[in-house]
Amino acid sequence: MNEPVSLFRALHHGREPGDPLVLPGPWDVPSARAFEDAGFPALATPSAGIAASLGHADGRTPPAEMFAAVARIARAVSVPVSADVEAGYGLAPAELVERLLEAGVVGCNLEDSADGVLIDPRRQAERLAQVRAAAGDRLFVNARVDTYVHGGRDVTDVAAETISRARLYAEAGADCVYPIMAPAEALPGLAAAVPVPLNALGSPDGPEAVRRLGELGAARITFGPQLQRRAAEAVRGLGDRLLGR
Repeated sequence: MNEPVSLFRALHHGREPGDPLVLPGPWDVPSARAFEDAGFPALATPSAGIAASLGHADGRTPPAEMFAAVARIARAVSVPVSADVEAGYGLAPAELVERLLEAGVVGCNLEDSADGVLIDPRRQAERLAQVRAAAGDRLFVNARVDTYVHGGRDVTDVAAETISRARLYAEAGADCVYPIMAPAEALPGLAAAVPVPLNALGSPDGPEAVRRLGELGAARITFGPQLQRRAAEAVRGLGDRLLGR
């Protein structure tokens, strides 16, 4: 088995309640090295954060630029790196897997919506199964469930739909499921209903908030583009100080 992938997969299992795996999201090489130097055992790139660093709107990064940015980050650090590749950029599963492996990452996020519309769950499960077949054990697949952000009026029971999709994706071979924006009170039910680790969206406001999500059932915490946005705010603050504001 690929040793970095095996290590990354193991980090998600056997965790104590209140001690989830915390994966900060680097958007470029300096941020990745800073997070590695801080002691994090692995990293997970955010597509929106990388988009902002490259001057693109969220969801509008050309695939070649995204894979190149992810590859630079993965080469720059010695810890495992997982990549958010949105819905896969329309690439066939085998090609998507090849591009991810070429970039040097150990895993990926794949979301079940496109242009703000939920993808049929069985079609998404079939795609995840094809990714798993192409990757074997060489990639850790984190299946994002977008029901809480794009369910709208099409989903009458968001909690039930989220569980249904998460189970389908786990059965298809996903290593982890990520119901992004799920409220904290929904996490215990989700964790109990799904046979793979649960990824929750955290807030970078200190260890207490992270610990609480772990106590509610999350095995893994990521932050989307929040860290990149906090860094941009800090840079604006430096600018204001230089101008005497």
